Amino acid sequence: MTEEVKEEKVTEEVTEIPEVTETEEVKKENKKGSFADKLKDQIADLTNKSKAEIDRLTKENEELKNEALMAKADMVNYRKRKDEEVEKRLTYCNEDLVKELLPIIDNFERAIKLDDDDLTDELSKFLEGFKMVYCNQVNILEKYGVKAIDGNNKVFDPNYHQAVLTEHREGVEPGMVLEILQKGYLLKDKVIRHAMVKVSE
Repeated sequence: MTEEVKEEKVTEEVTEIPEVTETEEVKKENKKGSFADKLKDQIADLTNKSKAEIDRLTKENEELKNEALMAKADMVNYRKRKDEEVEKRLTYCNEDLVKELLPIIDNFERAIKLDDDDLTDELSKFLEGFKMVYCNQVNILEKYGVKAIDGNNKVFDPNYHQAVLTEHREGVEPGMVLEILQKGYLLKDKVIRHAMVKVSE
């Protein structure tokens, strides 16, 4: 009897151990596989998102670089314009003063033209003083770049001349300056007053 009991216990013990079936192992492998697949999918998804983010940031960086270059170019152009404007102002800063002085020069020239042999000695001496003052003023104006426009017996040029009168004269081609009625002046190659002239027809 003791042997039978022992056999029963052994058989009972053997039946109590759970058997691992192939299906459970497959299930575990499948679980491992699905986790790995999910992990791979997440990594691929993150990689795609990272690539998209890198592309977006690269594009944004290029746009910002282009904007910075355009801003730099605008600043360079602005500086050039300002420098040219300042240089132009400095070059022609005396223009208003010169324009105010030109009528005085004209009056001196008219007075000097009166000097001829019929004048008395006192008036001639007085006009000599006028000539000295006139010469000083002309020298000062020339020192600052003011020059009279030379146009007598030259072709009429609307950039420098203003035609006030026309006259037909034999032996003279049409469009020639016959007489300067009022001198024109240049300030460093800029016309500040056109010469009033008589032109041949």
